[in-house]
Amino acid sequence: MGKIGILGGTFNPPHAGHLIIANEVLHALELKEIWFMPNQEPPHKKKEGNVSNEQRLQLLELAIHGHPHFSVEPLELERQGPSYTYETMKILTDRHKNHEFYFIIGGDMIEYLPKWHKIDELQHLVKFVGVNRPRYSNKTEYEVLLIDSPSIDLSSSMIRQRRDSGGTIRYLVPDLVRDYIEENGLYGP
Repeated sequence: MGKIGILGGTFNPPHAGHLIIANEVLHALELKEIWFMPNQEPPHKKKEGNVSNEQRLQLLELAIHGHPHFSVEPLELERQGPSYTYETMKILTDRHKNHEFYFIIGGDMIEYLPKWHKIDELQHLVKFVGVNRPRYSNKTEYEVLLIDSPSIDLSSSMIRQRRDSGGTIRYLVPDLVRDYIEENGLYGP
Protein backbone atom coordinates (compact mmCIF):
# COMPACT_ATOMS: atom_id res chain seq x y z
CA MET A 1 0.00 0.00 0.00
CA GLY A 2 1.32 3.41 -0.95
CA LYS A 3 1.00 6.37 1.38
CA ILE A 4 0.24 9.39 -0.81
CA GLY A 5 0.09 13.03 0.26
CA ILE A 6 -2.31 15.32 -1.58
CA LEU A 7 -1.59 19.04 -1.62
CA GLY A 8 -4.46 20.92 -3.22
CA GLY A 9 -4.69 24.59 -4.07
CA THR A 10 -4.95 27.15 -6.80
CA PHE A 11 -1.14 27.30 -7.17
CA ASN A 12 -1.58 30.70 -8.76
CA PRO A 13 1.45 30.70 -8.79
CA PRO A 14 3.13 27.82 -6.94
CA HIS A 15 5.80 29.09 -4.56
CA ALA A 16 8.56 28.03 -2.17
CA GLY A 17 6.08 27.66 0.70
CA HIS A 18 4.15 24.96 -1.18
CA LEU A 19 7.35 23.05 -1.89
CA ILE A 20 8.66 23.27 1.66
CA ILE A 21 5.36 22.08 3.13
CA ALA A 22 5.20 19.15 0.69
CA ASN A 23 8.79 18.14 1.39
CA GLU A 24 8.36 18.37 5.17
CA VAL A 25 5.22 16.21 5.13
CA LEU A 26 6.77 13.73 2.70
CA HIS A 27 9.65 13.06 5.09
CA ALA A 28 7.82 13.39 8.41
CA LEU A 29 5.21 10.78 7.44
CA GLU A 30 7.51 8.71 5.22
CA LEU A 31 5.12 9.02 2.29
CA LYS A 32 5.71 7.42 -1.08
CA GLU A 33 4.75 10.56 -3.03
CA ILE A 34 3.13 13.97 -2.87
CA TRP A 35 0.55 14.71 -5.55
CA PHE A 36 -0.01 18.43 -6.19
CA MET A 37 -3.64 18.91 -7.18
CA PRO A 38 -4.55 22.27 -8.73
CA ASN A 39 -8.24 23.01 -8.33
CA GLN A 40 -10.65 24.18 -10.98
CA GLU A 41 -12.85 26.48 -8.95
CA PRO A 42 -12.22 26.64 -5.21
CA PRO A 43 -15.56 26.85 -3.38
CA HIS A 44 -14.13 29.13 -0.66
CA LYS A 45 -12.43 31.78 -2.83
CA LYS A 46 -12.44 33.35 -6.27
CA LYS A 47 -9.69 32.40 -8.72
CA GLU A 48 -7.58 35.48 -9.41
CA GLY A 49 -5.18 36.58 -12.09
CA ASN A 50 -4.94 36.39 -15.85
CA VAL A 51 -3.62 32.83 -15.87
CA SER A 52 -5.26 29.88 -17.63
CA ASN A 53 -5.56 26.40 -16.15
CA GLU A 54 -2.99 25.21 -18.70
CA GLN A 55 -0.54 27.87 -17.52
CA ARG A 56 -1.12 27.00 -13.85
CA LEU A 57 -0.47 23.36 -14.71
CA GLN A 58 2.73 24.30 -16.55
CA LEU A 59 3.87 26.46 -13.61
CA LEU A 60 3.27 23.58 -11.22
CA GLU A 61 5.18 21.13 -13.44
CA LEU A 62 8.09 23.59 -13.51
CA ALA A 63 7.93 24.07 -9.73
CA ILE A 64 8.28 20.36 -8.96
CA HIS A 65 10.72 19.61 -11.81
CA GLY A 66 13.45 17.24 -10.69
CA HIS A 67 11.86 16.06 -7.44
CA PRO A 68 11.52 12.27 -7.66
CA HIS A 69 8.59 12.06 -5.22
CA PHE A 70 6.48 14.99 -6.45
CA SER A 71 3.93 14.81 -9.25
CA VAL A 72 0.85 16.67 -10.49
CA GLU A 73 -2.66 15.19 -10.29
CA PRO A 74 -4.83 17.21 -12.74
CA LEU A 75 -8.14 15.51 -11.85
CA GLU A 76 -9.87 18.67 -10.61
CA LEU A 77 -8.90 20.61 -13.73
CA GLU A 78 -10.62 17.95 -15.82
CA ARG A 79 -13.94 18.53 -14.04
CA GLN A 80 -16.25 21.54 -14.32
CA GLY A 81 -17.70 23.58 -11.46
CA PRO A 82 -16.57 23.91 -7.85
CA SER A 83 -13.73 21.65 -6.69
CA TYR A 84 -15.12 19.85 -3.68
CA THR A 85 -12.50 17.72 -1.95
CA TYR A 86 -15.04 15.04 -1.06
CA GLU A 87 -15.94 14.35 -4.71
CA THR A 88 -12.31 14.40 -5.79
CA MET A 89 -11.13 12.08 -3.06
CA LYS A 90 -14.02 9.71 -3.72
CA ILE A 91 -12.79 9.38 -7.32
CA LEU A 92 -9.15 8.97 -6.26
CA THR A 93 -9.90 6.35 -3.59
CA ASP A 94 -11.98 4.40 -6.12
CA ARG A 95 -9.20 4.56 -8.72
CA HIS A 96 -6.35 3.81 -6.31
CA LYS A 97 -7.66 1.24 -3.85
CA ASN A 98 -4.14 0.32 -2.70
CA HIS A 99 -3.26 3.84 -1.60
CA GLU A 100 -3.78 5.57 1.71
CA PHE A 101 -4.32 9.30 1.23
CA TYR A 102 -3.09 12.13 3.46
CA PHE A 103 -4.70 15.47 2.62
CA ILE A 104 -2.36 18.35 3.51
CA ILE A 105 -3.87 21.60 4.76
CA GLY A 106 -2.56 24.79 6.32
CA GLY A 107 -3.79 26.51 9.46
CA ASP A 108 -6.22 28.62 7.44
CA MET A 109 -7.96 25.47 6.20
CA ILE A 110 -7.85 23.79 9.61
CA GLU A 111 -10.02 26.63 10.92
CA TYR A 112 -12.30 26.28 7.86
CA LEU A 113 -12.85 22.48 8.15
CA PRO A 114 -16.33 22.76 9.72
CA LYS A 115 -17.50 24.49 6.51
CA TRP A 116 -16.08 21.87 4.11
CA HIS A 117 -18.55 20.04 1.88
CA LYS A 118 -19.35 16.59 3.36
CA ILE A 119 -16.54 16.92 5.91
CA ASP A 120 -17.73 13.97 8.02
CA GLU A 121 -17.76 11.63 5.02
CA LEU A 122 -14.44 13.04 3.81
CA GLN A 123 -12.75 12.04 7.07
CA HIS A 124 -13.44 8.41 6.16
CA LEU A 125 -11.58 8.82 2.85
CA VAL A 126 -8.45 10.71 3.95
CA LYS A 127 -6.30 11.54 6.92
CA PHE A 128 -5.90 15.28 7.32
CA VAL A 129 -2.38 16.58 7.84
CA GLY A 130 -2.07 20.11 9.19
CA VAL A 131 0.97 22.35 8.89
CA ASN A 132 1.72 25.64 10.60
CA ARG A 133 0.61 28.82 8.94
CA PRO A 134 1.35 32.21 10.54
CA ARG A 135 -1.67 33.97 12.12
CA TYR A 136 -3.89 30.85 12.13
CA SER A 137 -4.88 28.43 14.84
CA ASN A 138 -4.47 24.66 14.65
CA LYS A 139 -7.49 24.04 16.87
CA THR A 140 -10.35 21.98 15.43
CA GLU A 141 -12.91 19.39 16.46
CA TYR A 142 -11.78 17.22 13.53
CA GLU A 143 -8.94 14.73 13.57
CA VAL A 144 -5.87 16.40 12.09
CA LEU A 145 -2.35 15.05 12.30
CA LEU A 146 -0.16 18.10 12.95
CA ILE A 147 3.29 18.24 11.37
CA ASP A 148 5.93 20.63 12.61
CA SER A 149 7.13 22.58 9.61
CA PRO A 150 9.03 25.85 9.22
CA SER A 151 6.53 28.70 9.15
CA ILE A 152 6.86 30.78 6.02
CA ASP A 153 4.54 33.73 5.64
CA LEU A 154 4.23 33.51 1.88
CA SER A 155 1.18 33.42 -0.34
CA SER A 156 0.36 33.35 -4.04
CA SER A 157 -1.57 36.61 -3.63
CA MET A 158 1.54 38.32 -2.24
CA ILE A 159 3.54 37.11 -5.24
CA ARG A 160 0.86 38.39 -7.65
CA GLN A 161 0.91 41.78 -5.89
CA ARG A 162 4.70 41.92 -6.10
CA ARG A 163 4.60 41.23 -9.83
CA ASP A 164 1.82 43.74 -10.35
CA SER A 165 3.84 46.46 -8.63
CA GLY A 166 7.06 45.54 -10.44
CA GLY A 167 8.74 44.00 -7.39
CA THR A 168 11.02 40.99 -7.35
CA ILE A 169 9.84 37.43 -6.77
CA ARG A 170 13.36 35.95 -6.81
CA TYR A 171 13.66 33.12 -4.24
CA LEU A 172 9.91 33.22 -3.54
CA VAL A 173 9.29 30.89 -6.48
CA PRO A 174 11.65 28.39 -8.14
CA ASP A 175 13.78 29.89 -10.91
CA LEU A 176 11.97 27.92 -13.65
CA VAL A 177 8.64 29.30 -12.41
CA ARG A 178 9.98 32.86 -12.25
CA ASP A 179 11.39 32.57 -15.77
CA TYR A 180 8.06 31.29 -17.13
CA ILE A 181 6.13 34.08 -15.36
CA GLU A 182 8.45 36.76 -16.71
CA GLU A 183 8.65 35.32 -20.24
CA ASN A 184 4.87 35.10 -20.49
CA GLY A 185 4.10 38.40 -18.75
CA LEU A 186 1.98 36.74 -16.06
CA TYR A 187 0.65 38.62 -13.02
CA GLY A 188 2.15 41.87 -14.25
CA PRO A 189 0.59 45.24 -14.96
